[in-house]
Amino acid sequence: VQLQASGGGAVQVGGSLRLACVASGGTFSLYPMGWFRQAPGKEREFVSSISWSGRSIYYADSVKGRFTISRDNAKNMAYLQMNILDPEDTAVYYCAAATDRMRWGKLPRSREVFDYWGQGTLVTVSS
Repeated sequence: VQLQASGGGAVQVGGSLRLACVASGGTFSLYPMGWFRQAPGKEREFVSSISWSGRSIYYADSVKGRFTISRDNAKNMAYLQMNILDPEDTAVYYCAAATDRMRWGKLPRSREVFDYWGQGTLVTVSS
C-alpha cells in the first residue's frame, strides 16, 4: 500500500486547510485510516482515525471540534479538514493505513497498529 498525503501549506491563525491522502495498492476500502502529526522536536502524535466504513471515528482531544476526518472509498481517498487552526497545529502531517482491523478496533489511536505511512505534508500556522 502506497500513501501520498497532500494539502499542507502555510496559513494564519484561525484559517483552514484540507489534507488529502490517496492510496494505491491493496484494498483501501478494507483499511482503517489515520492521521498523525509530528512537530519539531516532538514525538509523532495521533490526530484522528476512521474505520473502513467511516462509521467509527476518533479524535485527539486537542483537535476535537476543529478537525474532521472523512474518506471516499470509491476514490481511495482519506481527508482531514482542519479549521480554526492554531500555531500549536504546526507539524508535518502523516496519513497511515492499518491492515489489521481487529487490532485497530482495540487501539484506534495507537501508532503501532498502522502499517503503512505516507510521506507527510507540512502545515505551518502563523500568528
